[in-house]
Amino acid sequence: MFKKNFVLAFASINSKVISFLLILTIGTFIQSHGQSFNLQQLLKEGKLVSNHVVTPLNDNGKSAVLSDGVVWLKNVNFSTGTIEIDLRGKDILQQSFIGIAFHGEDTVTYDAIYFRPFNFRSSDPVRKIHAVQYISEPDFPWDRLREEKNGMYEKGIDPPPSATEWFHARIVVDDSTINVYVNNATIPSLTVTKLNTRKDGLIGLWSEGVNGEFANMVIK
Repeated sequence: MFKKNFVLAFASINSKVISFLLILTIGTFIQSHGQSFNLQQLLKEGKLVSNHVVTPLNDNGKSAVLSDGVVWLKNVNFSTGTIEIDLRGKDILQQSFIGIAFHGEDTVTYDAIYFRPFNFRSSDPVRKIHAVQYISEPDFPWDRLREEKNGMYEKGIDPPPSATEWFHARIVVDDSTINVYVNNATIPSLTVTKLNTRKDGLIGLWSEGVNGEFANMVIK
């Protein structure tokens, strides 16, 4: 009887160890490889939260969505890590702004990295350095940052993407610093220090003006 009970107890402990190792392995895999989000599927499931209209878009194999305003991912909290996304705006002066919002409390209070595609390849050198922007709403909108900290929170992109084609953004967020890489660049287009003490919060799609297009979102 003792031998049988011992075997059963050992099997139970061994099963728990295996379960723990399996959970640990899966967690490590997700952390290393990231979590992919099919934005069209999230839209279909009601997991994109917005006061604006969000519509599906299929383009060259991309399962994308088209939207304006802030669109939060339901039940997704982001603190630090890497956000990757494919984006496409329009070459319409002062009307196409597209990016990612994070560390959000609501549609008023959040951080964002966004792009001005109409400035990507501008022949005007001043416009060209206004291609990628960091903001921290509501205290540090773009106009205040440009007036008080000119050239610190917005930069150009080298080499610049086309204003009307898909481009890839990689946004790396740690406790105090944000780095933004575009396409296959190994040097960040923008490096900034966060302008608030929020450590986590909502994450979502961000656009203003004409609708922006979003696809292939991954959070690591």
